[in-house]
Amino acid sequence: MSMNVKESVQRRRAARALDVRPVADDVIAELIEAIQLSPSCNNNQPWHVIVANDPVSLQAVKSSLTKGNSWALNAPLIFIVCARLDDDCKLTDRRDYYLFSTGLAVGEMLLRATELGLIAHPIAGYDALAIKEKLGIPDDYVLITLVNCGYPGTDTSMLSEKQLLAEKDRPPRKPVG
Repeated sequence: MSMNVKESVQRRRAARALDVRPVADDVIAELIEAIQLSPSCNNNQPWHVIVANDPVSLQAVKSSLTKGNSWALNAPLIFIVCARLDDDCKLTDRRDYYLFSTGLAVGEMLLRATELGLIAHPIAGYDALAIKEKLGIPDDYVLITLVNCGYPGTDTSMLSEKQLLAEKDRPPRKPVG
């Protein structure tokens, strides 16, 4: 499947109905490459990403999800996205760039996932301390997001009514200015 950037941006959705079939290693490598090629302040590349796609690491992450993210229990692949303040530009007025640089990397990966026919849905609903402890992530790393990935599925049984509506239609977009 090939598309231009505009198509990928327009087609990207934070869908929740995921197929449980595994994502192949070569496809995971494509997603990792999208992260690696992302822009960052002074090319510092502050992100640290752990790939959970085996039963042990997936269970460690899934057991730490909040109730509203129970749909992610079907995810065959989860990216644990971390970064450290000291690994990127520190600017005046609390403009610590590590969060921005890492967000750019995640955005690039989301677009590549869309192009490859995957759902890649970042979430904030998880117990970061529990995941860090279970996966041995050092204290000085901030667990910024989890990105649940998989092929589109049809099982919507774990979705709330609000989530079902969001699956059906793209939520309205706010003005930029």
